[in-house]
Amino acid sequence: MRASTRQTLTASTGKGQRPRTGLLSGYVLRVIREQQGYTQDEAAERLKVSPDTIAGWETGRRPLTAVPVGQMLGLRHRLMQMGASPALLQALERALEADVLLASALDEGTPAEESPLSAMVMQRELAEVLVWPLNGVAPGPVRSLPAPPRQRRGPAPSGPELTAGEQRTFFANMRRAAERARGPGQFLLRRQALYLSGYDRGAETGGWLAQQQRTERPDDWLTAWLNNRSVAAVAARQGDRDRMAYFIDTALQDDDAGESANLAYWAYWIGETSVPQLSDEFIADGSLGPWHGDKLLAHLVEGIAPEHGYVDLNVHSVWALLQVRPNLLRSGAAARALRERLPIMLDSRELSARGRRELESIRYAIRLAEA
Repeated sequence: MRASTRQTLTASTGKGQRPRTGLLSGYVLRVIREQQGYTQDEAAERLKVSPDTIAGWETGRRPLTAVPVGQMLGLRHRLMQMGASPALLQALERALEADVLLASALDEGTPAEESPLSAMVMQRELAEVLVWPLNGVAPGPVRSLPAPPRQRRGPAPSGPELTAGEQRTFFANMRRAAERARGPGQFLLRRQALYLSGYDRGAETGGWLAQQQRTERPDDWLTAWLNNRSVAAVAARQGDRDRMAYFIDTALQDDDAGESANLAYWAYWIGETSVPQLSDEFIADGSLGPWHGDKLLAHLVEGIAPEHGYVDLNVHSVWALLQVRPNLLRSGAAARALRERLPIMLDSRELSARGRRELESIRYAIRLAEA
């Protein structure tokens, strides 16, 4: 791919140089413009900037993260007036934040303790945008879009891209951060760096992650629980379901604290609770909070599919969720989707014995709710 069409941060990520940012937010801005059917010249006129500015924003040459807050708010309001969807505008906000995280992850000069990954617990909307150039999977608001009214001219990337060198730098820095984040108050950084390291497709990634788990010496229940969950999730993403099955058997089943922590983690991750959390402590406070659960049920049901890496955890989490939120079975699209999914999964050979028992229990609960 020619350099003029490649969406990259920069090749200059050496020591003493901060990498450019704007890869992710620039690409989302491009998606917004194309969905409205505007050319760069037409969008520039509507946004009251020059066409070169639009081109610079979209390529990251002029990163949106460098735009002053007041100007950024004005830009957002004009995008609203142009008819941009609220979901895409929210994706743009997440992309701006993800650009800051990505630039830091590519900067070898950033000390681990100053990494923004240690500042707050990520939620799915942010994480999906951040890993977009790593796994090639567009975040939900972009993935579900129809084809734009106008077709692009010439070769164009299907998503934001990192060069092979930038990907190596990213994963090397994530591993370094995870290995060094061993002190008091650094577990959040270590956990989130391990999570991002799991997107490395290298053959040795699984072994490295397993070794990291073996060397973890947590001195409290929550740290141990989160460490085991993180490693099981990464292993499942890479096709190893045994670790996830072991996690469910040992850390969730017949463990009220583990079940509560699992649902609290899911609820925050999926956005049932919108208040940002600065540490993982909320997971272990024993309270599920005032969230409803329909959004979480919809997410979990979507993952109840034979080919889904987290299918065992999703099935068990639905089962546990319905124990504390039984009314979710009585209304909503998620409940209908669950009813439709049950026969398919119960006929699947990929389902574990535990998962089959839990789905049979759910089917029985549905029959009682409909009686």
